[in-house]
Amino acid sequence: MGASSRWTTWWRREQQQDGPVTGGDAAVRLDLLLGAVRAGFPLAPAAHPAGHRCSCDRVGCPAPAQHPVSFAWQTQATTEPEQLARWLSRDPQANFVTATGRTHDVLDVPAEAGRLALERLDERGVGGPVAAVGDDRYLFFTATRGTPADEDEWWTSALDSTPDTMSEHPGLRWHCRGSYTLLPPAALLDGSQVRWLRGPEQPLPDPLRVLDVLTDACTEVGAVAEEQWLIG
Repeated sequence: MGASSRWTTWWRREQQQDGPVTGGDAAVRLDLLLGAVRAGFPLAPAAHPAGHRCSCDRVGCPAPAQHPVSFAWQTQATTEPEQLARWLSRDPQANFVTATGRTHDVLDVPAEAGRLALERLDERGVGGPVAAVGDDRYLFFTATRGTPADEDEWWTSALDSTPDTMSEHPGLRWHCRGSYTLLPPAALLDGSQVRWLRGPEQPLPDPLRVLDVLTDACTEVGAVAEEQWLIG
């Protein structure tokens, strides 16, 4: 809490010096992002809405306001509060992504399945951070499968998702190494938000416990990505 207060105070002082760009809202965003940093989620700056278009200015941007600013986002991703504050100072409206497969994975499902799964996880006493992406998707943050030193020990899943394979997984997506997700708080082009339903201070659950519940929920609502999920 002390670190959060220190950086929030710094931010407010910077905004007073530089002009009323975003004011208190930015300080609240900084506090929320610092919570993710304290949880060990590596962050990198992402594009954001700029009117009715993506701030990247790319014609026909395939993921407006939902992609990293730099192609080097994996190298950029950090848990350093100083770097986070510098990024926000340069672009107070920036969204942020979190690199998965390092300290955490993310299981990403349609909202209908997510709501059903969240009720069942609560009944089983399985916690963990959960975010909503507008009205469309739920993000379940879990412990990661890790990055073994021996690459031959790495086990893949038919549900593994990376940013360039999203359309191949309309149902359940598993974000691990080489992937990312938007991190709350983030603004979307349609005016909706990425917001926490359960904050990042919650312990990360085992991914397979969460996967079991999500798989059943996706099947029940007709949002199955594959006939079955496979490991191996």
